[in-house]
Amino acid sequence: MKDKSMKTTGILTVTELSYAHDIIIKTSQKQSFPDEYRMLTKGDKISTSSKLLALNPFIGTDGLIRVGGRLVNADIDFAKKHPILLDTRHHVTLLLLQEEHVRLMHCGPNQLLYSLREKYWPIAGRRLARSVVKGCITCRKAQPMGCKYLMGNLPSERVNKYIPFTNVGLDYAGPILIKDRKLRGAKLIKGYICLFICMSTKCVHLELLTDLSSEAFLAMFKRFIGRRGRPSHLFSDNGTSFIGANNELKRFIEAYSTSIAAAHTNENITWHFIPPRAPNFGGLWESNIKQVKYYLKRILKNTSLTYEDMMTVLIQIEGILNSRPLCPLSSDPSDFNPLTPSHFLLGKTVSSIPEPAYVKMPDNRLSHYKYLQKIIQTFWQRWSVEYVSDLQARTKWKENVENLLQVGSLVLVKQEDALTYSWRLGRIIELHRGTDNIIRVATVKFSDGSVCKRAISKLCVLPVSGI
Repeated sequence: MKDKSMKTTGILTVTELSYAHDIIIKTSQKQSFPDEYRMLTKGDKISTSSKLLALNPFIGTDGLIRVGGRLVNADIDFAKKHPILLDTRHHVTLLLLQEEHVRLMHCGPNQLLYSLREKYWPIAGRRLARSVVKGCITCRKAQPMGCKYLMGNLPSERVNKYIPFTNVGLDYAGPILIKDRKLRGAKLIKGYICLFICMSTKCVHLELLTDLSSEAFLAMFKRFIGRRGRPSHLFSDNGTSFIGANNELKRFIEAYSTSIAAAHTNENITWHFIPPRAPNFGGLWESNIKQVKYYLKRILKNTSLTYEDMMTVLIQIEGILNSRPLCPLSSDPSDFNPLTPSHFLLGKTVSSIPEPAYVKMPDNRLSHYKYLQKIIQTFWQRWSVEYVSDLQARTKWKENVENLLQVGSLVLVKQEDALTYSWRLGRIIELHRGTDNIIRVATVKFSDGSVCKRAISKLCVLPVSGI
């Protein structure tokens, strides 16, 4: 039979807990403020260079360093009037803040600091309170923050000379409602707008579709080639984040993307897809889709048109978009009209034979044909001098913020159609660097074994250690 005296319940009394608390705090104060503790214990004044001087510290009856302060006459509790001094660099202070943070149901840094000051006074406590909240995994999951990176360099298709629609960005908008006939009792059917935009000149071409099958897209694409010429490169998203697209549109894009790319491999058309759920990678066509919607809302309002009337409206919108200045208007009153995408469309020649430079030659020395060539060359010169130079500045994402992204990092993957707490949790297995050696895309693996690529702006890194 075991001796009863050997049994321990493991439960401490209030007195024992208070004694243990004082021992731990006193030990941390001796380690953090050794000189001040020694001088205060002897009854001497602390050094004028001490960081505790402004707080008028003293040793309490419990042997702990407390704040003297200026609240002696305040009608408040002794612990709040003379809180215990703590060093924020000591691990005990961190544990106290973490415990208080959980007790207050993961409150913010201000409330955490004010609550702790009811009993303790941490030196530079606001910084530590922010650090505790920032390092809390539960808080990070509730309000995740995406990673930041420097705005990327423009691709060669944006800054080099190409015939309009050689390199084309592609996007969809819709659905919109179209009447099947003009007569009474007309039915409304769904229609979709396809936008093609030249990567170098910003020339816009709009098409209208009533079917989202791959055959309908191929037929529309042939119409585009017949009017604008065959492009060499197509750029688009992968169909999971189209603006205004419904589920049917998303399923269609996923179904046709590989088949279309395969169908045009032999015709020297290369299809490029931006990372999933990263519309900022396709900002050129996304901004123009926004403009198309802007005009449609003001022209149509709640009116439904037939296919022919809708196509007429879209062509008019196309003309408006192609008439926008590519660069700011000059303040010089003698300056001619601003450069627009329409200049490149109207100045496009059938054959691209080499031509001598006519830009610096006087007009009266040129024949009519050479004068026309000079106008076209002037367009390209202004494009190089004015428009390309205007693209130099980064309008946002102006600095490269060092982040914690590395292989093995635990991340939350943003999902726009789901609540924050239901975002998927995964680990980074591969980082993809751009031509400027900056990481903008990562491959993430989930617990079920599935893998996906995401832009790092859609990834929220969780702290390695937290509460």
